[in-house]
Amino acid sequence: MAGQGATAAHAQDPAAGKKIVRVGATQAMDSMNPFLAVRLVSTSIHRWMYGFLTVPDSKTLQPSPDLAESWTTSEDGLTWTFKIRQAKWSDGQPITADDAAWTFNKMMTDEAAKTANGPAVENFESVTASGQDLTIKLKAPQASMLDNPVPIMPKHVWESVTDMANYDAEKYPAVTSGPYIAIEHKKDNYVKLQANPNYWRGKPKIDELQVIFYDNPQAAIAGLKNGDIDLLGRMTPQEFEGIQNNPNIEAWNTQGRRASYLQINHGATTSDDKPIGDGHPALKDVKVRQALHYAIDKQKLVDEVQNGLAKVADGSIVPPMYKDFFWEATGDTKVTYDPAKANKILDDAGYKKGADGIRTMPDGKRKLEWRFTIHTDTPIEDKLAEYMTGFLKEIGVTLTTVKLDSSKFTEETGITGNFDIAISGWSVNPDPEEVFATHLCSRRPDANGEGGGTESFYCNKTFEQLYKDQQKELDRTKRAEIIKKMQEQLYTDAPIIAIYYTNDLEGYRKDRITSITPIPEDKGLLYGGSGYWPFYTVDVKAQAAGGGSAGGGSNTGLIAGIVGGVIVVGAAAFLLTRRRKSTADERE
Repeated sequence: MAGQGATAAHAQDPAAGKKIVRVGATQAMDSMNPFLAVRLVSTSIHRWMYGFLTVPDSKTLQPSPDLAESWTTSEDGLTWTFKIRQAKWSDGQPITADDAAWTFNKMMTDEAAKTANGPAVENFESVTASGQDLTIKLKAPQASMLDNPVPIMPKHVWESVTDMANYDAEKYPAVTSGPYIAIEHKKDNYVKLQANPNYWRGKPKIDELQVIFYDNPQAAIAGLKNGDIDLLGRMTPQEFEGIQNNPNIEAWNTQGRRASYLQINHGATTSDDKPIGDGHPALKDVKVRQALHYAIDKQKLVDEVQNGLAKVADGSIVPPMYKDFFWEATGDTKVTYDPAKANKILDDAGYKKGADGIRTMPDGKRKLEWRFTIHTDTPIEDKLAEYMTGFLKEIGVTLTTVKLDSSKFTEETGITGNFDIAISGWSVNPDPEEVFATHLCSRRPDANGEGGGTESFYCNKTFEQLYKDQQKELDRTKRAEIIKKMQEQLYTDAPIIAIYYTNDLEGYRKDRITSITPIPEDKGLLYGGSGYWPFYTVDVKAQAAGGGSAGGGSNTGLIAGIVGGVIVVGAAAFLLTRRRKSTADERE
């Protein structure tokens, strides 16, 4: 199939002379409609297509102007006024504050429009427009206002949509305000984007950006090595090591924005405080959770599970790349690998070892036998489970691995509470407020399993108050100190235990891509970054007439051949989809 597609395409040479970049993705778009799309690849592509009120600065990652060129805040923090810049949509129509007001009001009044980013407007009292001025009135102060994740949509195009829940937005060319315009989408196969000549920063350096969907990471790695694609991100350490000695590939290894952690069932409850699930009762005891923490050799996990391509987590859920908000334990607070101390904590708390070496509850009625829930078909999690089993054996605990597919994993660890310990993680945005929100009392599911979006079933009054305090604090330095206290609370109470921060592992064809700027610009990320900057700045050699896949010739015919050859599927278990009902775009 690939050969046939390439032959037909090269006969026409539609790509000759064009600058085209092809990005591989191991998932497919769930929707071209930004109100509905929740997968990582979808939100990434929509970032390249649409403008937002603000974007992360390419150097500091702090909020910087995008469609809003400036803004002011009232003294009480309840009224925000954004000045929308004079710019044009890709169809030539002017961008106004009406577009932004329509976007937010649509989300506030249409349940379907809340699918992707509903929590982003939960605190909005009203949104109005006057000329280029957008005014948002809040119910309560919200320090994260400048990190709003909602793309602004063209009112003149979208106001005619009457059934948002079923609108697929498959009309091309799309009308956009960002660097690129979607011109073609073949479901489960590819998306083609064209440079936007009306983009307010100026047209991108390349003519076309193509995203090609693979059904598994191995096929995508082969595509990178063969030259079928130019860039691939989100690799495992094992996949990354497979490209490091390729002379045509730049192996990109930088600090990442993902925290990996253990989720502990410390007594799951619903939003009305009713116990649910079948978690082991010992894990309700904070001393047991702390002993568990001391039993984990995180450095060994980094060295032998992550092949050294990660950093030990002596903090919580904010990775060290976010210097303003990162917190790390020190002194007596810091938990280090110390199985002797873990054993003493359990001894002192009354969890005695039996003749078989396995501990029991203080009343002697139940052994400390726990389940470790991981995803199916994830070799790196299998390896992690092996090490965890060994660590806990040293402290008199039996650990049994339970493998679940993505949907069942989500159900048991986020809705029903039918687990003991589970592997989890989050790729954190420059403003970490949303990842902390997943540990609020209100994020627990209701009695019917609806709502929520919890990451831990956590509900703690101190944590709740700190969350409210950071929301109201508009001084960034003071707010960062409150956020660090929230991390310390999670660290010591241990509803989750951070184990490591994984590196950002990517690769691109240096025989094709001539320049690309990461975000942040100093040792930052490419595909895995928090904005469009790498794909706005990327430059590439122009296509030669009649070039084969290894030589860089790329067009729709060849794309169809490539994806046909690897049999792309839709919602398979490997897809890096968001878990829970969350606004975090990098959820896995």
